[in-house]
Amino acid sequence: MQASVSSSSEATTQGIRVHVASSYSPDHSRPQDHHWFFSYTIEITNTGAETVQLLSRHWVITDANGKVDEVRGPGVIGVQPVLPPGESFKYTSFCPLRTPFGTMQGSYQMVTKRGDTIDAAIAPFTLSTPYAIN
Repeated sequence: MQASVSSSSEATTQGIRVHVASSYSPDHSRPQDHHWFFSYTIEITNTGAETVQLLSRHWVITDANGKVDEVRGPGVIGVQPVLPPGESFKYTSFCPLRTPFGTMQGSYQMVTKRGDTIDAAIAPFTLSTPYAIN
C-alpha cells in the first residue's frame, strides 16, 4: 500500500470561506497508463450576514507538463446549495491527471438573495502522488 499525500488550501471572499483538502487515490490510479487519480474534499462556509446560493463553478487544472484544462459548469456534484449565514456545505469530488503532480484552483459563482454576485476564490492546492518530484 502506498502512502497518502494530502494538500490543503483556504480562501475567504466576501464572507464565503472555501477550504480544500486533496489526496492521491492509488486504488483508482493506473500509473502504467499515465492515469493518476486524486480526490478533494471542499467545505464552503458562509461567514457573512446574507444567505447565498452557489450557482456555478470554474476550475483551472494544471498538470506537471503545464497543460491547462478549464472546467465550468452549474453547481457542484449536481446541486446548487443555499447557505444561510453560519452554514456550511461539504462535498468530495475527483480529478484525473495524466501526470503524477498538478495543481487546481478556481472559483464559485455565488448570488445573494438581493441578487448581488460573489466570485468566491478557491485557493490553489496541489495534486501529488507520494513520490512525485515537483
